Amino acid sequence: MISLPPGLRYLLHLIPHLTLPPLFTLVLLHVLSLNLSAPVPLYLQILALALSWPLALVVLVQWRSWSNWWNAASRGAVMPQEVEHKLPGSVDILMKMFENDKSLYLATNLFKNTEKYGNTFNFRVMFEDRIFTCEPEYIKTILATDFHSYEKGPMLHEQLNTLLGSGVFNSDGDMWKFHRTMTRPFFSKDRITHFDIFDRHAEHALDKVAARLKEGVPVDWQDIVSRFTMDSATEFLFGKDVRSLDAPTPYPSSSPLSFPSSSSPSSPFSSPSLHGNGNADSDMVHPADRFVRSFQDGLEVTAMRGRFLQSYPLFEFWGDKVERHLGEVHRFIDPIVGQALRRKAERQRAGEDVEKDVRDDETLLEHLVKFTDDGKMLKDETLNILLAGRDTTACTLTFSVFALAEYPAVLEKLRKEVLDVVGPSRRPTYEDIRDMKYMRAFINEVLRLYPPVPINSRCSIKAMTWKGSEPGQPDYYIPPRTRCLYSVLVMHRRTDLWGPDAALSFDPERFMDERVQKYLVPNPFIFLPFNAGPRICLGQQFAYNEISFMLVRLLQRFASITLRQDAHPAAVPPPGVERSPYAVDGRERVWMRSHLTAYAKNGLWVEMGEAASA
Repeated sequence: MISLPPGLRYLLHLIPHLTLPPLFTLVLLHVLSLNLSAPVPLYLQILALALSWPLALVVLVQWRSWSNWWNAASRGAVMPQEVEHKLPGSVDILMKMFENDKSLYLATNLFKNTEKYGNTFNFRVMFEDRIFTCEPEYIKTILATDFHSYEKGPMLHEQLNTLLGSGVFNSDGDMWKFHRTMTRPFFSKDRITHFDIFDRHAEHALDKVAARLKEGVPVDWQDIVSRFTMDSATEFLFGKDVRSLDAPTPYPSSSPLSFPSSSSPSSPFSSPSLHGNGNADSDMVHPADRFVRSFQDGLEVTAMRGRFLQSYPLFEFWGDKVERHLGEVHRFIDPIVGQALRRKAERQRAGEDVEKDVRDDETLLEHLVKFTDDGKMLKDETLNILLAGRDTTACTLTFSVFALAEYPAVLEKLRKEVLDVVGPSRRPTYEDIRDMKYMRAFINEVLRLYPPVPINSRCSIKAMTWKGSEPGQPDYYIPPRTRCLYSVLVMHRRTDLWGPDAALSFDPERFMDERVQKYLVPNPFIFLPFNAGPRICLGQQFAYNEISFMLVRLLQRFASITLRQDAHPAAVPPPGVERSPYAVDGRERVWMRSHLTAYAKNGLWVEMGEAASA
C-alpha cells in the first residue's frame, strides 16, 4: 500500500470541499446562459469561479453561526461571548498570540481575556468555535458529572498519534477503557511504595549536583531532575533505564566551559549536553542522551502541531516531522517490547499459566504483556506512561526548588520537618512521607501555582448546555464536536476562588489552616493538578511519593538554595514576564512555558549550600 505524504493526504481530503463551490458556480452559469440565450462573458465566469470559494466560506460560517444561535435560543441559552477580532478567522489574534508567546508570561492572553469576557468565552479560531473556561462547575461537568458527553476527539488524536499512538492518554471509548483496565492494577499501594528505584537515581542525581557545585558553578536543576525522572521512569516501565544521568551536566553560558550553543538550547529542559557541543550531528550527542533527545524533539514537534490546528499536515507536507525524531526511541523500546513478547510466548509453549495479577518483581511492560500480544499497543501505552511519569514530575520538582529558593522561610520549615521525621541521613519510608503534613502542603501549593498541565481540552460529542454559574447569568450552549479548552492554571490563581489577598501568593499553609474549610472543602474542583473523574491520573500517589522522596533527599544534603538565573542570561525572564500582574507575588524570576507540559524556559540555575551533616 502506497503511503502518501501528510500534506498531500490533507489536500486530497479537502478536494470535495474545494470542488463543490466552483462546480455549483459552473452549473449556475450554465443555467444563466440558457435563460439569457447568450453565454456569460468569460471574465465574469472567471470572476465568479474565483469568488466561489470565499463566498462559500462566508455562507458556511454564517450558517453555522445562525444555526448555533437558533439552537442556543431553543434551549433558552446563549453562545459564550466571542473574543473580538479584526481579521477573518481571528488571524490577527493568532498572530498576536505567537508574538506574545516570545515575550509574555504563560497564558497571559487567557488571563486578560477572563478579565474582559469572564471565566467562559468563545476563542473562535479559523472559523471554528473553541470554548474556553476556568469555571470549576464547567470543568467538573466535562471531567466528571457528564464525562461520557466529552472525549479527546479525532483531531487531538491525530495530532498526538505519531508520538502516543492509541495509548491511554490519546484514546477514547472502549480503547481507553482497555488501556485503563490494563494499567490500573500496577499502581497499587504495594507497587508505588517501593522506593529502591527512586533512591538509586536520586543519589546519582544529587552526586552530580554536588560535583558541579564544588567547581563553583551553578547547576541547572531542571536538567538534573528531568534526567532523574527519565531514568526512574524507564526503569519502572522497562526494567532498564536509559542512563541519562551518565551524560555530562551542562554549564551555564557565563562559564568558559559552556558550549557555544548553550545560551539558547532547543530543548525545553535546556540541557546543552543534549546537543553535544552545539553540532546538530547526532554522533556528537552523548550516547546516554540520544533517547532523551529523540523523545524530547518528538514531543516539541507534537506540541507545535496544536498551534496549526487541523491544518498542521500542510506544515509537514512531505513527511511526518515527529516520526523523523523518534529513531532512538524506537531503537531503545522495540527490542525490549520484542523480548517481553518472546518470553510470554516461551512460557505459553511451556504450558505455564499467564497470571494477570501483579507480581512484586515485574515491570509495567511485563504486566501489560499479559493482556495483549500487540507490540504497537504495548509501545503506545508505555510511551504514554513515560510522558506522564517523566515530564509532569520533573516540572513539579523544578518549580519546587524554585519556590524553596524564593522563600527561605518555607525552605527552613520544610527542612525542619524532614529532619524531625526522617533525620539527616536515613532513607524515607512510605510512612515517613505520609506523616510529613507540611511536605504535602508544600507540594500542593507548587501544583496549584505551577500545574504541570496548565491547559487541557476535550471535545463535545453532542450539543450540551452549561447552566449559568451565577444568579442571573444565562446558560451557555455548547455545539456538538466543539473543542472545549479548560485551564487549571488560570483557575488555580483566581482570587474569588482562593482568596483576594492570597491567591497569587506562595503559601503552603493554605492547605493546612482554616482556608481549607473555607475554599477547598466546599468546592474541591477548584484544585485539579491531576485532573478528575474517570480519567483522573492513575499515578497521582506515585508522583507524590517520587517528588517527596527526592525533596527529602535534597534537604537532607543541602541546607540552602540560591537562584542564579543571572549565570545563564537566556533563562532570565524579559520584563513582560518578570513583572506580570498574573505572576506569583507580582514577579517571576523563572520563565514558565509549556508544550504538552510546563517547564522553565532555558532552565533553573541554582547554587546550593551543603548541610553540615552531609
